[in-house]
Amino acid sequence: MKKNIIVTGGCGFIGSHIVEELLKNKKNNIIVIDNLISGKKSNINLKNKKLKFVKLDISKNSKKFDKLFKKVDTVFHLAALADIVPSINNPGLYFSTNVTGTLNLLNACVKNKIKKVVYAASASSYGIPQKFPTSENSKISLMYPYALTKKLGEDLVLHWAEVYKLNVTSLRLFNVYGTRSRTSGAYGAVFGVFLAQKINDKPLTIVGDGKQTRDFVYVKDVAKAFLKSSNLKKNKKIINIGSGKETSVNYIADLISKKRTFIPKRPGEPDRSKADISRAKKLLKWKPSTTVNVGVGVMLKNISKWKKAPVWNKKSISKATKVWFKYLK
Repeated sequence: MKKNIIVTGGCGFIGSHIVEELLKNKKNNIIVIDNLISGKKSNINLKNKKLKFVKLDISKNSKKFDKLFKKVDTVFHLAALADIVPSINNPGLYFSTNVTGTLNLLNACVKNKIKKVVYAASASSYGIPQKFPTSENSKISLMYPYALTKKLGEDLVLHWAEVYKLNVTSLRLFNVYGTRSRTSGAYGAVFGVFLAQKINDKPLTIVGDGKQTRDFVYVKDVAKAFLKSSNLKKNKKIINIGSGKETSVNYIADLISKKRTFIPKRPGEPDRSKADISRAKKLLKWKPSTTVNVGVGVMLKNISKWKKAPVWNKKSISKATKVWFKYLK
């Protein structure tokens, strides 16, 4: 069946993998909207005639923005700013992109009678979880402006579903990693940092003692979850997307390099992370298929991609996270 699809943030880390997955169906026509602040056009295949790229800032509503949604069936909304420290330094900018941008998108969806909206929410909404595995019904605890703005975006999406009868699904993403990840940001940061350090023969910077665990889920598995969500008829569902497993930072480091150095643990970061993915399994008939060992292996084969990435060290990390220690106590 032919579908016209919009992917906001489609040049970014996760968005570009969703675009790649969508292009496997030759009946899909895809519009990628991205302002290229963090995304790269090189992440998508611009030669594909089924793909149209539009450089646009979703926080600035315009007639051009509204026109893009005409005759569109499905919208995958990933456009967002996704860094913790910059969100503390400039909360207004994060509100503008993550909240106002989402509002503009939702209004365009209502006006053009979009059939389905899939929103990329964040597991940062759980703050420091008290129960493991962490379910969608767990307590919300917003530790910094990035988490707040992503949750406000989710609240808008669910409210617009209630009032304006949009069919929406919100996916709360845990620690997504894989190719095209950056060396900063909410998703995949530790992997990008480690790979840039390794290829430049520098020690890996381990936060705290490295025994803290995260629920790492491979980006291609995440992309498939988004596609399955677009076919979900049940409305207003919040669904965790993770691996359902805990992996320590030390374990990841062992897969990449023996050289390492340790830096102080940061306040506001959980010691553990483990998603309850039973809802994803039930509603989406989805579960991740890529192990951490396999996923890291793929990244190591593509390590040259991080050759020119910023290389962090103790001094630069201390300077960059100074505001973190000031406000998150």
